[in-house]
Amino acid sequence: MNLKNKNILITGGTLGIGKETAKILVEKGANVLITGRTEERIENSLIYTKAKGLVFDISKIDNIPENTKKCLDLFNGSIDVLINNAGTGVRKSVEELSIDDFLNVYNTNVFGLALLTKEIVPVMKKNKGGNIINIGSTASLKGYKTGSIYSSSKFALRSLTQCWQAELRPFNIRVTQVNPSEVTTAFANPERKEREEVHNKLTPKEIAHSIVSALEMEDRGFIPEFSVWASNPFS
Repeated sequence: MNLKNKNILITGGTLGIGKETAKILVEKGANVLITGRTEERIENSLIYTKAKGLVFDISKIDNIPENTKKCLDLFNGSIDVLINNAGTGVRKSVEELSIDDFLNVYNTNVFGLALLTKEIVPVMKKNKGGNIINIGSTASLKGYKTGSIYSSSKFALRSLTQCWQAELRPFNIRVTQVNPSEVTTAFANPERKEREEVHNKLTPKEIAHSIVSALEMEDRGFIPEFSVWASNPFS
């Protein structure tokens, strides 16, 4: 797929993986719109990415149709690529589990993501093609201690991805899940402060590179799912 002039929506585009992906895509000539929860973070990200921005919290389920329309209006009604990047997480032992924690994570990682995609798919069908990139996690492949909430949300996303692949391939819509291992981002930081780079851990740039590479594959093929690991995290 040639990215030049393509309309690309990235949720959670103000930090980390979303921000780096937006920057690369803009450099490739794409029309990129990033969403985030606050105007301040969006404005700071736009300076770096040169993309467009919109305040849009996908965890607010009831506002998704209205906010999706705002996105489509900024793209003159057409979206070629949806990158479902917004995500959150929490670590809790079994004894600490609460419905509030489940809903906080699932409203972003599963419910909001799915309902946003629901709004975008008819546009892609009308255009006879499109791309959906779901940012999963290696936590969607294997559970871990204190991962009941976050890991299960990513397992759910992996199932959604596979269901959408089966459903949307006849419409030339490519659905891909990307599973990063640990990345130095602001993920799960209450202050949303990005961590410093560490020599043996992944940065958002590696994940952004892999997303763009998958999108640039010729439309006759697609990558259903792939994981990105640090080469040697033990060094």
